[in-house]
Amino acid sequence: MSDFKVKDISLAERGHKLIAIAEREMPGLMSLREEFGKSQPLKGARIAGCLHMTTETAVLIRTLRHLGASIRWSSCNIFSTQDHAAAAIADSGIPVFAWKGETEEEYDWCIYQQLEAFKDGKRPNLILDDGGDLTAIIHKHYPQWFEGEDRIVGLSEETTTGVHRLYQIAKDGKLPFPAINV
Repeated sequence: MSDFKVKDISLAERGHKLIAIAEREMPGLMSLREEFGKSQPLKGARIAGCLHMTTETAVLIRTLRHLGASIRWSSCNIFSTQDHAAAAIADSGIPVFAWKGETEEEYDWCIYQQLEAFKDGKRPNLILDDGGDLTAIIHKHYPQWFEGEDRIVGLSEETTTGVHRLYQIAKDGKLPFPAINV
């Protein structure tokens, strides 16, 4: 069984080509790969990501993996996925659950799929979120993930909406780890 669900895996070749073009336009991430790739500073990081699944996000995903992280991904928006980018990420062996035009039910399903166990059988320990849906699901349904040796240790949030959700969680005294507003 494949550990991904995308609209059409045959779009991967086009996705790889467009990601290569995007890499040339993202020198900061390429510099990180070059400078830190050998030292693997993210080894042991298990990142659950829920950002727009675009070619630019694919560059970020590949960079995180190049730096040693394990990754599982879903999109943060039912209409923003670039299907060729999602196919290329799946073709690279990275679990991704995203396609353009997901229903609300499929969107939720994709988030839950990316929360399934990583290859080492463990849960995520870092969250990259856009909109706060991933964080909200984990907070509501998996509060045990905030405790113990294998706990989630931090998250980043991209949107004002997601940040407002985090402020409320913090105000209620229920934000158990650092959160970075990016």
